[in-house]
Amino acid sequence: MLFTIRSMDQAAAIRTVTLEAPSQELAMRMAAERGLRVLSIAGGLPALRKRRADFPVGQFSQELLTLLRAGLALVESIETLNEKETKAERKDILGKLVADLFRGSSLSGALAQFPATFPPLFVATVRASERTGGLPEALEKYVAYQSQLDQVKKKIVSASIYPLLLMVAGTLVIAFLLGYVVPKFAKIFEDLGGEVPWMSRLLIGWGHFAQDYGLALLAGIGIAVISLGLWIARPETPARLVQALQKIPALGERIRVYQLARFYRSLGMLLRGGMPALASLELVSDLLPGSLSQQLGVATQMIREGAPISQAMEKNGLTTAVSARMLRVGERTGQMGEMMERIALFYDGEISQWIDWFVKLFEPLLMAFIGLVIGFIVVVMYFPIFELAGSIR
Repeated sequence: MLFTIRSMDQAAAIRTVTLEAPSQELAMRMAAERGLRVLSIAGGLPALRKRRADFPVGQFSQELLTLLRAGLALVESIETLNEKETKAERKDILGKLVADLFRGSSLSGALAQFPATFPPLFVATVRASERTGGLPEALEKYVAYQSQLDQVKKKIVSASIYPLLLMVAGTLVIAFLLGYVVPKFAKIFEDLGGEVPWMSRLLIGWGHFAQDYGLALLAGIGIAVISLGLWIARPETPARLVQALQKIPALGERIRVYQLARFYRSLGMLLRGGMPALASLELVSDLLPGSLSQQLGVATQMIREGAPISQAMEKNGLTTAVSARMLRVGERTGQMGEMMERIALFYDGEISQWIDWFVKLFEPLLMAFIGLVIGFIVVVMYFPIFELAGSIR
């Protein structure tokens, strides 16, 4: 969420800043860490996710980690990245980071000034490392975290490419048959005269319609495609699509497991970085959508009141049978952060197996469906010709 904070800086000057944080309390804490005295706070509106993809946070983390491991100081490392950058927008961000660091700001405080560029999770990871003095280790964990997320996303994308190509190819073939071939056959049947089956009469009617109103039909299809694209581009559309897919029994459970995997991986990374459990839970609450986020809120309150993490998560439906046992083991061994990352890896393996099974089943079914539709159109077109040939005999 975005909060507008009216504050006083160390020079007694009044400043208005905009910060992105999961809650008002965390926004006020972020302002205090930047040396600002909060006078008033307003907002709480959903943050606009823009420009984040324009700045490669993962690449920035990897390059900064490499320079720090080579022995360069933090400011010197970011100056080096700024000097080698060629894109003006990225160079401007890096330059402002260097200027803030020279003014005495912490790296997390400098990063927090760009809520649309650096994710809150990345800022929190850096902030946790500043308490322990292990910035390279924190960057290394974030790079590994981002790499694991990218692997899961690539798995999903690669599994969906072939079915999408089949659907596009099948749609184009059907559109060609209905828009060009059927009108030609309609004219032939009309010239021949005689009785034709009712299904063929439907295709002939469609052929006449396509001939008479072809341009209007193309315009209507174009408007529908543009409207669909605009609807997909709306910020709330992905969440609504996910909610609709979750109502499908088998698919909904897999989406829930994917969301839990992302949640546990993020939470485990923060805990291993030294951040307290309650602060970590508040920070990653935005990773869970809708009902799961509400369940996490109840679980967080139970933990705040003294309940074990495993018990709070299990009672609020944030675990599976396997993850509940692993959380209890993590509590006994005192390695909760590492155990949560192992839970995420287990979920990733489960999701990968399900994707492989789904693709192997869905692709043949999709090919059969497209083949049946095309075959039906062709048979209905040629059926009057078969009847005409029989009558000639």
